[in-house]
Amino acid sequence: MKLLTTKMFSLHSTTTIKSNSPSLASPFFPLQTKSSRNLISMNNNTSLFANSLSAAKQPQLSTVSASKSDYEIADSSFQASESFLRSVLSGMESVYLNRNPTAKAVLRLVQSIDGERICYDHLAFRTFGVNGHGIDSMASIFLDYGYTQQEELKFPAKKLKALWFAPPRISYLDCGGGDGAGINGPLPRIFISELLVDQMSPQAQEIIKKYTEISSSGYKHAALASALGSLTWKKPLYTEFQQLSRESEYAAWTLVNGYALNHVTISTHRLKSHLRKINALNQFIEENGFKLNCEGGVLKVSPDGLLLQSSTVADSITFKFADGVNESVPCSYIEFAERLVLPQFKNLPEEEVKEFHRRDGFEVGNADKIFESTSKEQLTRRAA
Repeated sequence: MKLLTTKMFSLHSTTTIKSNSPSLASPFFPLQTKSSRNLISMNNNTSLFANSLSAAKQPQLSTVSASKSDYEIADSSFQASESFLRSVLSGMESVYLNRNPTAKAVLRLVQSIDGERICYDHLAFRTFGVNGHGIDSMASIFLDYGYTQQEELKFPAKKLKALWFAPPRISYLDCGGGDGAGINGPLPRIFISELLVDQMSPQAQEIIKKYTEISSSGYKHAALASALGSLTWKKPLYTEFQQLSRESEYAAWTLVNGYALNHVTISTHRLKSHLRKINALNQFIEENGFKLNCEGGVLKVSPDGLLLQSSTVADSITFKFADGVNESVPCSYIEFAERLVLPQFKNLPEEEVKEFHRRDGFEVGNADKIFESTSKEQLTRRAA
């Protein structure tokens, strides 16, 4: 472990989030000692990962696949490996919740109306497409544990590309069974994007390559870095962050956040209350004082009208740069997605509709606008 620790640099070693909101007993905000190991202190990275691993002892639910033919019964060997994967995801989720008070508050707010069993539609990560630090660096752990690569999405104006990955082929009932929710519910889709570094200016490329070269083989431990809340390169200079921001806000975000979860997404159609309709959820979120990303309109709709998405504006967090400057930088946000029933299944009784009866995948037009949740324009509007 000595070699690893020389490559890991704490991003926010003493981050503390305080909330005046009342606590609710849930997988996200547990009151009981039995569940409290899922909330991990950012002041101790070692205990964070150890506590995350202990979560593997909890009973697990079956996962979601991308098509009806994928729904098969998992054997005992897969269940064992799935338990480890969930413990790693739990560490990532804990870092995310500790750094992003809006996400934590929104989850608590939705639980206050709908109950504890919130399911995730997908998790998203950002990467640098250079020196091995691109999509493959984060995708490897998911591929190792049964995920399958799906379509590629291209965003030429932003100099980005993305791939999404479908969960393992396992029997899936619904989110309501057992006590699983969030990371302990149906395994989510995974969305990983990367900056096409070779399309950036020479100056931007120089900055990005400087830090990915410092990271060296750190990309091999992308999932570990995410679960520990650590960068795999040293902290950058504030002037470098500013320079990247002027050319690509995505690049600047990745420089200071690394492999941290960019966002988690609530699967709204799996909710039980009236909030299962995304327009009702959006209204509810705004009425409670949270700003939603309004790029292209609050509601992002796919051309086929079957994928509806929205998101909050990202939180900001104080970051201490290598030159001693303390400055606010964008952190992460929470997204909402409603997947409507495919036309061929529209006559199914509602109680018989499963995830594979709904619209799958992602949409470039929607995702392009969701990316703006961390933009300076949206953050400035939030502060207004």
